[in-house]
This record gives sequence, C-alpha cells and structure tokens, in this order.
Amino acid sequence: MKNLKITVNGVVYDVQVEEADGSVATAAPAAAPAPKAVAPAVKKAAPTAAGEPVTSPMPGTIINVPVKVGQAVKKGDVLVILEAMKMENEIKAAKDATVVSIAVSKGESVNTGTVLVTLG
Repeated sequence: MKNLKITVNGVVYDVQVEEADGSVATAAPAAAPAPKAVAPAVKKAAPTAAGEPVTSPMPGTIINVPVKVGQAVKKGDVLVILEAMKMENEIKAAKDATVVSIAVSKGESVNTGTVLVTLG
C-alpha cells in the first residue's frame, strides 16, 4: 500500500493506492496540466485613484447616459440606462458624488462587471 497526496481543484487529498494483484503501485510524476483557455477580456476603464467605479450588474446594451463628466449627482440619480432582456434598467448612484469619468456610450454592448461610470 502506498500513501499519496493528490490535489484536485486546489483541495489536497491523502489517498492510499494498492494494485489489484497486491503489489504496491509506483507513482510517476504527473504530467503538466493543459493550459486553461483564457476568457475574452472585458472592456473596463481603469479605476482612478480619486474615484469609485460603478459597474454593470448584467450584460446588456447602453440605451442612454444622462449624466456628464463633472456633474454632481445625488444618491438615487440615474447614471446609465441599460437594456437587458428587453427591459430598461436604471443604474443609479449609490451615494452623493461627482461624475469623474464615463466609460461607455449609447449603443455600446457591455458585460457584467464592465465599468460604466466613475464617481468621485
């Protein structure tokens, strides 16, 4: 019987291996894992040190961006209108702030997590 440590998805398991004929199995070094496919990059604006990014909660298409850079917004003001699954979703300010930058434009498709607006 041979004790081995096996890692699966980052979890280490202690296992004992014995061949059917009663002899102890020998373990050869495992082959290097195949490289993982890289997902396509999501367009994200680089967050600024002086701002807090507002990201898309779902994939969709930008219908309207009713704010301008430098505009003061209050908690609950609409920053972006996003169409997803034939419904318009208003992305609102979570706090009183100033619009530092706008990373999207009308008609643009976005993914979940894409930075829409940065507030400062």
